[in-house]
Amino acid sequence: GYQLGGFPHPFQEWNDRFRDGVRRFWKGDAGQTRDLAARLLGSADKFDHSGRGAGTSINFVTSHDGFTLEDLVSFTIKRNFANGEDNRDGHHENHSDSFGVEGPTDDPVILGQRAWRKRNILATLMLAQGVPMLLAGDEIGHSQGGNNNAYAQDNATSWIDWSRADAGLLRFVQRLTALRRDLPILRQKRFLHARQRPSDGLPDVLWRRADGSVPQSEDWHDPSFRCLCVELRFAAERGDTSPDAVFAVFNTGPATALVLPDTAPGWELLLDTTRPEHDAFGPVPVHEVPAQSVLLFRSLSPLPKETP
Repeated sequence: GYQLGGFPHPFQEWNDRFRDGVRRFWKGDAGQTRDLAARLLGSADKFDHSGRGAGTSINFVTSHDGFTLEDLVSFTIKRNFANGEDNRDGHHENHSDSFGVEGPTDDPVILGQRAWRKRNILATLMLAQGVPMLLAGDEIGHSQGGNNNAYAQDNATSWIDWSRADAGLLRFVQRLTALRRDLPILRQKRFLHARQRPSDGLPDVLWRRADGSVPQSEDWHDPSFRCLCVELRFAAERGDTSPDAVFAVFNTGPATALVLPDTAPGWELLLDTTRPEHDAFGPVPVHEVPAQSVLLFRSLSPLPKETP
């Protein structure tokens, strides 16, 4: 039978644990924070064996088989009747949400919530270690009308209509891909295990709560632990002396105060999913995490020492 992580190097694998874990985290299911932490680090619990690298995990939230991203935030029940199998085909458990209205709506509040959820999911996908896989059409809001098994629909159901593209969503996805390209810390070849880096004595990954403290064992099992922060540096085994770091926040709870780590001279905010069009944040000493949001910070370089 199917066993995720069972292949040896150099095989890569579609990671359905990433798909389901990210969907459930942002849907608000309790107790998902611990699982999200594992997925953000390339699912080392599944793939770090037999010489496999951190790029083994093909991270995805949607694929050709299942809901599109637009439908994931628009339907709680699949709509596969057009396939001729009395809606028996396709995944039954989709971990989806419709925000109170099934399918298309012109309610601006619901549309805003759906757009917000899509940005959080896409940001999580693009900030995780591993290889992100984006379903064609998700970047422009393509819908299949709730059909999550459109293999038999060679028609407008599955065709991508570029004339109806969501331009704002497309710009946001372009920003995410640019950030991933420009920040190699987000796409490392080695798994991160919080090992101490010889260059600065800091661990290559450090989990934090919003208040700056390190989560304890009981926190990882606390259903109310909904704001997960992670500080990343280059892997200890790589021997890289770069002081560069990123700090990412994934909050599926209410707004809360954020204490930034003191392990860098300062932090620059690069991404806030509640402000998708804003791209010039600058350095910030202390910040508040908005409810239902993803934030990404980059460490500031230390000031050069003055020469006598």
